[in-house]
Amino acid sequence: KFAGKLMKKNNINIDMIFSSVLQRANETAKFALEQMCLNHLWANNFLKMRRDKSLNERDYGDLVGLNKKETADKYGKKQVHIWRRSFDVSPPGGESLKDVLNRVKPYYDTFIKPEIKRDKDILLVAHGNSLRATIIIVGLHKTEEISEIEIPTGSPFIINFENDKITEFKYLS
Repeated sequence: KFAGKLMKKNNINIDMIFSSVLQRANETAKFALEQMCLNHLWANNFLKMRRDKSLNERDYGDLVGLNKKETADKYGKKQVHIWRRSFDVSPPGGESLKDVLNRVKPYYDTFIKPEIKRDKDILLVAHGNSLRATIIIVGLHKTEEISEIEIPTGSPFIINFENDKITEFKYLS
């Protein structure tokens, strides 16, 4: 809700919404957009958004269902840190951030980038790792530095493009 209020206060327009298929992302979009009163994005009380599993959160494989303490107790703190923050090391049975990037990039190139080129204002509602992958795809960060990048939950991050080039990027405050 706070993110929606921030976007409304900053006169952010949205033409299209892209989201993962996970309920928490869909609910985040709904709560934010309710605050913005953008009627063209609603139909019969449903938010119009393109949902795709390509934008889902990283699959942590065998670590799914374990909290951080249980995971550290089972595998060791150092190993868990490597799995969670490295670019190309996968947890057992799961995805690395590199795998997520390879999943997100074709979707971004096929569906999101063409809309940006058409000068549409896009809202992407996803998850920490799929957003990290997107940040690499658009060229804001390199793979070797992405493990240091924190993406705060529910904080609108604006990227402005002009002729396929990023002209501005910032968190709204």
